[in-house]
Amino acid sequence: MDGSTIFMKDTLSDSAPLGELLIARGLLQQKQLDTALELQKKWGTRLGDILLSKGWVRAQDFYLTLAIQYQKPFVDLFKERPDKTLWKNDELTRYTELLVLPLRKMDEGILFAVADPTPAVFEYMDEHSDGVYDYVITSKFDIIWSAQNEADHHFSDRAVNELAREQPVNSAGQVFTRAQLFWIFGLLSVVIVSTTFWPIATLVLANVFISLFMLLNFGLRMLFAWVGSHAKIDVKVTDEEVRAINDRDLPFYTVLVPMYKEPSVLPIITESLRNIDYPLSKLDIKLILEEDDEETIAAAKNLNLESMFEIIRVPVSLPKTKPKACNYALSFARGELVTIYDAEDKPERDQLKKAVIAFRKAPENTAVIQARLNYFNANENWLTRMFTLEYSLWFDFYLPALEALKIPIPLGGTSNHFKLRILKKVNAWDPYNVTEDADLGVRLTQLNYHVGVVNSTTYEEATNRFGNWIRQRSRWIKGYMQTYLVHMRHPVRLYRSLGHVGFWGFQFFIGGAVLSCLLAPLLYLTYFGWLYTQTHVLDVIFPSIILYASLFSLLLGNGLLIYLSTLCVFKRHLYHLIPWALTVPVYWLMMSIAAYKALWQLIHKPFYWEKTTHGLTNFLHVDPRKKKDQADV
Repeated sequence: MDGSTIFMKDTLSDSAPLGELLIARGLLQQKQLDTALELQKKWGTRLGDILLSKGWVRAQDFYLTLAIQYQKPFVDLFKERPDKTLWKNDELTRYTELLVLPLRKMDEGILFAVADPTPAVFEYMDEHSDGVYDYVITSKFDIIWSAQNEADHHFSDRAVNELAREQPVNSAGQVFTRAQLFWIFGLLSVVIVSTTFWPIATLVLANVFISLFMLLNFGLRMLFAWVGSHAKIDVKVTDEEVRAINDRDLPFYTVLVPMYKEPSVLPIITESLRNIDYPLSKLDIKLILEEDDEETIAAAKNLNLESMFEIIRVPVSLPKTKPKACNYALSFARGELVTIYDAEDKPERDQLKKAVIAFRKAPENTAVIQARLNYFNANENWLTRMFTLEYSLWFDFYLPALEALKIPIPLGGTSNHFKLRILKKVNAWDPYNVTEDADLGVRLTQLNYHVGVVNSTTYEEATNRFGNWIRQRSRWIKGYMQTYLVHMRHPVRLYRSLGHVGFWGFQFFIGGAVLSCLLAPLLYLTYFGWLYTQTHVLDVIFPSIILYASLFSLLLGNGLLIYLSTLCVFKRHLYHLIPWALTVPVYWLMMSIAAYKALWQLIHKPFYWEKTTHGLTNFLHVDPRKKKDQADV
């Protein structure tokens, strides 16, 4: 292409309409075109986006035909690499958003590669070439691949370091600050010295502290249950509202699906998303795969997925975590709203529409709408039943109470629907925090953003094996430890931002949850050791009032755990789980095992991501979304 083809402003070609060209080339049937034109009236998107999202035309054929329509050459960016010296780092996100890349310099002006020749793209090329430019057609895949291939270091650096650079106080990259280490070692020194010189008094004082803490901790959870039973946190969206919404008014929606070594469940999540009740041409689905996960990448390619699916290859770097992968993919997001689904998730079909409506009904400062979570394999074994009880208690009682009392809400790890502009404004997720959404929920609350919940459910796979459960739970607890340490770096600032209720709620709900898991085995061992041996050795450190307070705390606490689990059974009408609620103390002892593993890892491997293996259940192919959501009862 020479200087004679340069022009100041391009106009659309007078060639035949795109649909007719595709039919003439034998790439599309008339019936498909008619259906696509009807969908175009309903969805309000362009014909090409609809054809590609339905998979009726191969992407390569479509873009070759688009080149014919615009009377421009088609360029394969795998063969003709762009001149990277023309790129600007602060424009990389715009390249992937508009699907345009500077390709090379000409005698005069710049030649661009374009996959989506819209007025916005022509305006962009005009502004970034002093009005002198030309363009060629390429495919969306070529643009995304080239951006990743040529600028992966930039995207990777942003994913790993942006939060630490702009908000170092909120990054878990530094596990302990000097001030925190000073207080930790100072406290340990006091304990050691006092135990050495005043052992009895120290142990008595420790018993008093533990008894008071456990009583307050259990009391707080009873308060949550009482408040949560009356509070309504859901942004209620009715079926009538969903049916009434105009598809033309729906925003573009980015869906992030991070996966690692899970080729077997890939067809399940893609089928779920393919059948979701949302205009397919308004979906921007990112399959986020690690670059070294060749098996899952190959499986994704072999599925021959529609154009709404994009494979985002995350370069190998540390920390190797889900939040880092999501941060990386966020640079390629083109939606107004963005959500995350795990590989085994099965969201209800209308969830995206409900989230859109919920945002419109919620306060303006709402940053995230969380869908409820439940399990499609709840009745598989004891472990999955206990998981179901735990989630029911969380969503039916604790979450509404946290919102009502203005206590920071630790978000769940999936089905959180964000406003993309706010998510980017707060620097998204902390790549070093292994329970990234819990941390983000606390951070959003401190920044005066609102967190909402919508009455829609995503069904997950509850892990059904002990080892898998320990790996998953130890990661969650380690993330809670990281979250507590990060947000307690400046306690006075935290107190001012949250107020006294929010501050103390954070202490007990985040810090207290971890501490109670660590203390529980010591209490059980002491109690059952005393019960079995009937020894009087402990009498000296358990004066009568402390002994009774400790027994009361231990027995009442376990009784309350059983009571609360039974309470959520009744609320959801899951009466068959009542006998299993009696075994909750055993489940919480397992939490203690995970907590000690988390504590060890916090010191030795703070950023190590414990992989939870999915696809182990026999219920994997059961679709629970056809059943009524009991969470709405």
